[in-house]
Amino acid sequence: MAGIGTFLLSPDEAEASVKSALQAGYRLIDTANAYVNEKAVGRAIRKSGIARNEIFLETKLWPSFYEQADAVEKTLERLDTDYIDLLLIHQPAGNYIAGYRLMEKAYKDGKVRAIGLSNFTIAQIQEILAVCEVKPAILQTEVHPYYQEPELKQFLAQENMVIQAWYPLGHGDKALIEEPVFSELAAKYGKSNAQIILRWHIQSGNIVIPGSKNPDHIRANFDLFDFELEDADMAKIAALQKNKRYYTSTPEMLASYAEMVPPVDEQK
Repeated sequence: MAGIGTFLLSPDEAEASVKSALQAGYRLIDTANAYVNEKAVGRAIRKSGIARNEIFLETKLWPSFYEQADAVEKTLERLDTDYIDLLLIHQPAGNYIAGYRLMEKAYKDGKVRAIGLSNFTIAQIQEILAVCEVKPAILQTEVHPYYQEPELKQFLAQENMVIQAWYPLGHGDKALIEEPVFSELAAKYGKSNAQIILRWHIQSGNIVIPGSKNPDHIRANFDLFDFELEDADMAKIAALQKNKRYYTSTPEMLASYAEMVPPVDEQK
């Protein structure tokens, strides 16, 4: 339900953050081909001394790799692991059906334990559901108190898929984090505003993967399981829904994603 994200972290930062997270009790780690830090994540896991089967490792295929037969194998090599717990299609760009077929083959070969999608709309998920042999288990997408996605979550529940929130704290937007309701609840429960938001996610059924370079923040972002928000407080947070996104994909952006080749072979 709670993990560490490594988006925008350099290899050195990703290795340090994953090390801190594992020491703090995290067992879910999220990375991606496009983050160009998979090797560093793999190093942190190896150096942690924690058994691989106790860690849930998640990564994402980038669009320019969807038609490369060895894309999953190269991802495994960078992570220095025999299997990936969850592999996602990162963007609905390029030939994502081919990418999904790659993941299905890896799943059937035992190299991937579960597969899913990232940044897909309901219509795009339905397109996958119409042709897939292995159903997606998860959708990773933008969700936070200003953008709660109730219709999407209802659709996913019907398809036995769960939602994983990136930007769970609203991309660090001070206006969101410092909402009076969070300050009020932080005082009530003896927690920080960010911890109140992350706890709301968990009680709403959202998996969260906040990223941080700060060991104190990493520990705090996982200190969520010794309290529970009351129903009335959950309702107060639900009332903050503004349908406000921090990331909006455009056809031009998706076209550029399909052309962009991350420098994964140059990873440290």
